[in-house]
Amino acid sequence: MGTSDPIGDMLTRIRNAALARHPKVDVPASKLKMEIARILKEEGFIMNFKMTEDGAKKSIRIYLKYTPGNMPVISRIERVSRPGCRVYVGSREVPKVLGGLGISILTTARGVMTGSMARKEHVGGEILCQLW
Repeated sequence: MGTSDPIGDMLTRIRNAALARHPKVDVPASKLKMEIARILKEEGFIMNFKMTEDGAKKSIRIYLKYTPGNMPVISRIERVSRPGCRVYVGSREVPKVLGGLGISILTTARGVMTGSMARKEHVGGEILCQLW
């Protein structure tokens, strides 16, 4: 069964796995999801990720990260732009998330990047999600 919003599905799986304190979660692979996972790792929200293959099915295995008190590092993760309602911003309108404590992930003409990178690079794009 496919989903009409694979990115929303990925975020939901991460959110649910973190709430259930799972060490890892698998999501169906795509280039865009690999880029999102890369940013989550670079920004310190997940421990790691890797591509796994089960026959023809490719998945991304995401290793979740918890605080020493076993609280998930990702406290909120939300989809911003949806297939039915795309949210685009210009480089000057890229929002700060939680006063800079959180991040937004955008897909831009220069690839997938965080909101702060997009501001530095002066590019706008579609806001995929925000998390903190």
